[in-house]
Amino acid sequence: MSTEVKESLNFIEQIVEDDIERNKHDGRVLTRFPPEPNGYLHIGHAKAICVDFGIAKKYGGACNLRFDDTNPVTEDTEYVESIKKDIQWLGFQWDGEALFASNYFPQLYSYAVKLIEKGLAYVDESTPEQIADMKGTPTKPGTASSYRDRSVKENLALFEKMKNGDFPDGAMVLRAKIDMAAPNMLMRDPILYRIKHAHHHRTGDEWCIYPMYDFAHGQSDSIEGITHSLCSLEFIHHRPLYNWFIDQLEIFPSKQYEFARMNVSYMITSKRRLLKLVTEGLVSSWDDPRMPTISGLRRRGYPPMAIRTFCDKVGVAKRENLIDIGLLEFCVRDELNKTATRVMTVVDPVKVVITNYPEGKTEDLTLINNPEDDSQGSRTVPFSREIYIERKDFMENPPSPKKFYRLGPERNVRLKGAYIIRGEKCIKDESGTITEIHCTYYPESKSGEDTSGVKAKGVLHWVSVPHAVDVEIREYDRLFTDPTPQAHEGKDALDFFNHDSINVIPVAKAEPSLANANKGDVFQFMRLGYYCVDVDSNTESSPKVVFNRTVTLKDSWAKKQKK
Repeated sequence: MSTEVKESLNFIEQIVEDDIERNKHDGRVLTRFPPEPNGYLHIGHAKAICVDFGIAKKYGGACNLRFDDTNPVTEDTEYVESIKKDIQWLGFQWDGEALFASNYFPQLYSYAVKLIEKGLAYVDESTPEQIADMKGTPTKPGTASSYRDRSVKENLALFEKMKNGDFPDGAMVLRAKIDMAAPNMLMRDPILYRIKHAHHHRTGDEWCIYPMYDFAHGQSDSIEGITHSLCSLEFIHHRPLYNWFIDQLEIFPSKQYEFARMNVSYMITSKRRLLKLVTEGLVSSWDDPRMPTISGLRRRGYPPMAIRTFCDKVGVAKRENLIDIGLLEFCVRDELNKTATRVMTVVDPVKVVITNYPEGKTEDLTLINNPEDDSQGSRTVPFSREIYIERKDFMENPPSPKKFYRLGPERNVRLKGAYIIRGEKCIKDESGTITEIHCTYYPESKSGEDTSGVKAKGVLHWVSVPHAVDVEIREYDRLFTDPTPQAHEGKDALDFFNHDSINVIPVAKAEPSLANANKGDVFQFMRLGYYCVDVDSNTESSPKVVFNRTVTLKDSWAKKQKK
C-alpha cells in the first residue's frame, strides 16, 4: 500500500488498513455504535454514527447497534426507538438485530464471579461518601477499604446474596481490586456492581444488581468480538481499565481507539443538560427545532445528507476543537439549494393595489420550482389586481435612494415571474402606518414576454390577495447567547440560554400551493430562507400549516472563508 494513499486517510482509517494488511482478526472489521438509552441522540452522536458505520462500510465490515442499558432508573424504551429512528434517518443500518448490554447480564455476572475467584474483586459495605474519600486525589494516593481483604469465599457468598435481593439499595457494592495508588484514578478499585431494586425496560425485575457502565461496556465489546472500538476522547482514560478487564478475564482483546468529539459553537452535547432544558420547560421537547438533537434537526428541516457532509468536512482528529456552527448551516444551505422548491410567502404583508389591472381578472403564471434542478418542473401561481408584498419592500423616502432597489413612489420593480410595477402613492391610517400601496403595471412587461423596454433593478416576491393561504411561521435563533456556554467556570451552560430564540409569526401570507404541503417538506421562501413544514401543522393546537425556519439565506460562514 503506497504512502501517497495513506496520507489521505485519517488516523483511524490508517489503523484499520494496517490491521487488514497484517491480517489481524483474519482481516475482519466489526465496529459498534453503543449509545446509552437515557436520552435522544445529538449532533455529537451524528459524528460517532458516521465514523462507526462509515468505517465498517468502507472496509466491507459490519457495525452493531448495541444499547448499553445498565441503569434502569434513567433508561426507557422511548429512547431506544428514537435512537433507531435517528440512525436510519441518517442513512445507516446496523448489522442484524439491535443488541443490548442487558443481553449479556448473565455473562457479565459470571465475569464478576471469575474476578472474585481470582482474588481481584471484593464486596465493599462502605458508604458512597467513604468510597469517594478512599479514592484520594490525583496527587494523593487512595486508601484501602477495610473490606478489601475479605476472603474469596465470603465475597462470593455476599455477591450472590446481592444478586438474590437480600440487601437494600446502597448497602454494598462489588469493587475490583487493582491499585489504590494508581496515577489513573479510574484504576483505584472501581465499582463493578451496585444494588438497584428498579424495573428494567427489558429484563423487568429479573435483576436487582446492575453492572457499572465501565464494567459492561468493554466486556460487551469483547463478547461481540468488536475489532475496532471507536469512541470519543473523553474515554481515553478508561482504556487502561478496559484492557485490565480483558487481561484478567482472558477474553477477546477488543481494542479502543479515541477520536475528538463534536463540539459545535452555540450548542451543547450533554444529555443531562439537554434533559434539563426539556424538564424545565425551556424547550417544548427533545425534538424542539432549536435543540441540537438529531430529532430536533430533522424537525427543523435539516437534510440527513447535509449532516453527513458536515461530519465529513469536520473530519476525524485526535485533538478537540470548536466547530463553527456556520459550517453546519453552510452544509444545510448547500444541500437544500439543490433540492428545495422555491415558493413565495410574505411574512409582514402590506396590500398593493395595481390600479390599471382589470378588476376581477386572474392570470395563472408559470414559475420554475428549482433553477438548480430542471427535473422538478414548474408550478402555476395565480396573479390578480391585489397582491401582498413585504412591508419593508416599500419606502417613501429611502435613506440611500441610489442603493434602494425596491418599491417607492415613481420607482419601478419587477414582481417575480410577473410584471414590472411602478409605485404611485400609499394610504396611511391615523398613526401614520401604511395600510395600502397603489401602483400601476406595464402590460407588456410580463416575465418571459417582456417587450416594454422598461427597466427595473429590483425583484420582489408577492402573493395574490384573494388566493393567499394563511400560515404560521416560527423563526429560530441560536439556543444559547454564548458560543461556548459550557466552558465558563462558575457558570452553568443554561445560564446562557437565549430566551429570544424563537419568534412566532402567527399569520403570514403564502401562495396557494402551500396549502397542501406535507409535514417534513422543505421549501425555499424566496428572499427569506429555507422553511420546513412542522409536525404541529393542521392540528387542534395549530389549525394552520406551520413552517419552521430551517436556515436563513445569508451565509456568514462562506463569507468568512473568502476573507
